[in-house]
Amino acid sequence: MAAGYSGTPLLKKLGITASTRLVVLEPPPELPSLYGPLPEGTQRQPAVTASTTLVHLFVAQRDTLAQALAELRASLQPDAAVWVSWPKKASKVPTTVTEDVIRELALPLGYVDIKVCAVSEVWSGLKLVVRQALRGSAAG
Repeated sequence: MAAGYSGTPLLKKLGITASTRLVVLEPPPELPSLYGPLPEGTQRQPAVTASTTLVHLFVAQRDTLAQALAELRASLQPDAAVWVSWPKKASKVPTTVTEDVIRELALPLGYVDIKVCAVSEVWSGLKLVVRQALRGSAAG
């Protein structure tokens, strides 16, 4: 474990650090065991605010994802990141979300995907950020 880092390997993969202002949307029941203790200083927020720096969205349905991404794009600061987690095919959890569906819905909103990771045996994750050219614009 890197010096000064007190989180689990998953938290490190997700970029959750002491300075993160985190909102988790639709967390699965196993989330506490996936994350473990958050690094000291991490702020877990109950809802998205202007100060939120990272959102971790768990979603299994395309329609839910489309609505959530549009709402997040309108409410988050342009430098905030969004991790979208969806059930892996091998998990046998019914889903209408895939990595391609996430891109199809996110790219027209100004998001680009920059990282993918395994979150658990059930969940995959795709990290979205606002396209660099759009980060300086006032329209969030």
